[in-house]
Amino acid sequence: MWTVVSKKGRGNCEGTSRRDFLQVGSLSLGGLALPQLLAARAMGTAGQQFVRDKSVVLLYLSGGASHIETFDPKMTAPSGTRSITGEVKTKIPGVTFGGTFGQLASHADKLAVVRSFNHKIGSHEAAHVHILSGGTDKEGKQQAGFSMGSFYARLRGTTHPQTGIPTNTLLTESEIDSQYRNELGRVIRGAWPGTLGPSYSAFAHQVGWQKDGKQGGRDSRNNQNPLAASMKLNLPQDVLENRLRLLKSIDTFKRQTDATGTMQAMDKFTAQAIDLILRGAADAFDYKKEDSRLIERYDTGHIPIGHKVFRPSTLGKQMLVARRLCEAGCGFVTVHSAGWDMHADGNNPGIVKGMNMLGRSLDKAVSAFLEDVDQRGLQDKILLVITGDFGRTPKINKRGGRDHWTKLGTLAFAGGGLRMGQVIGQSARNADVPAGDPISPSALMATVMHTLFDVGNLRLQQGLSQGLKQLIENGQPIQQLF
Repeated sequence: MWTVVSKKGRGNCEGTSRRDFLQVGSLSLGGLALPQLLAARAMGTAGQQFVRDKSVVLLYLSGGASHIETFDPKMTAPSGTRSITGEVKTKIPGVTFGGTFGQLASHADKLAVVRSFNHKIGSHEAAHVHILSGGTDKEGKQQAGFSMGSFYARLRGTTHPQTGIPTNTLLTESEIDSQYRNELGRVIRGAWPGTLGPSYSAFAHQVGWQKDGKQGGRDSRNNQNPLAASMKLNLPQDVLENRLRLLKSIDTFKRQTDATGTMQAMDKFTAQAIDLILRGAADAFDYKKEDSRLIERYDTGHIPIGHKVFRPSTLGKQMLVARRLCEAGCGFVTVHSAGWDMHADGNNPGIVKGMNMLGRSLDKAVSAFLEDVDQRGLQDKILLVITGDFGRTPKINKRGGRDHWTKLGTLAFAGGGLRMGQVIGQSARNADVPAGDPISPSALMATVMHTLFDVGNLRLQQGLSQGLKQLIENGQPIQQLF
């Protein structure tokens, strides 16, 4: 056995380190020569006229952000219902945002806010699955459907053919607060590939706040990007290539007998890692490659987040990495922001404290992202989606928090070549239900997929599952955005 990179590393969704996949022995790089793998990759990269040159960044507010304190402050509602963080006027006449969104208010013309987003699932675990699957899992029990990111990877291919960057990436963070760790587990569960199979799992990556020398960082390699460390070769490249050529002739396993798809998934992760090494795509994960002034514009590290235990907010750096990944060809990036479950109880802060942490982090991070994307001329190529598992109760509880509420939730869009500068739908007077036609998670997914794919060309594509194609063809996107 030989090892390309260090064995030490962070686990993926299934508990296996990406670096472990690069150990060559009975289960790893020999599989790169398999006809099945080559055919799968070829199918994922050839004849893709239906794939648009666009990317989606899904900013997922885990725990359920208050729709009232974010984009629908409802100051005309009675006391105890209207936003307790106040409101700020936006660039759109008559439209206000919650009081912690002062910077975003100045970018309202770049946003489309939905005020009638709802569904029926009130538990975190099931709602994560339901929302992240775009409603393909109707009950959130992981008994049907698949995540939107995995769906995209299935149609486009798991790896970008030129850059080697994974198509579907999940940007999380190392969490120390118990509630934040719960939310991390839930978003990983919700990002599952479902019936598509484990080969289409998200490529998980943590920005790594401990690497910045804050809070007594645990790694002595303070200045080394976590993924770059993972992908560092311990062999000269020519030696690696010689060994790969040798290993391509090895086919000792009958992968066609593997009904679970585990071997196929291992091949996919191995291929991704090799692509990242040989093509230099790992640099896309390293925000430190950016100008220090731009990093400062994004940086939210001065804001401590948590409830029982605190860490610096890295949402800004996560959003910066997301933009870099989109430029490198990653079509679907999920950014996880934990802690939005603001009950004001033993595990969670109340609305005022919570929004002063997470709301202000989001305000700065997303504003920097919108400015950066606009300055790079990418506003039509990157669609930002902001949502979470559900909204919060219209009535503030006696402790100053809001509880779970599925009848209205947070949803906003930016960019992607869609129509911005508008409010879609309205909530009723008490911010409890949609005043008109509700927007569902399936409409969210249809909007995303109609942005990423040319549906007319998709109909003509050969070799794709008719069921998957019809899921997009029959989807009803939010018409006001097109």
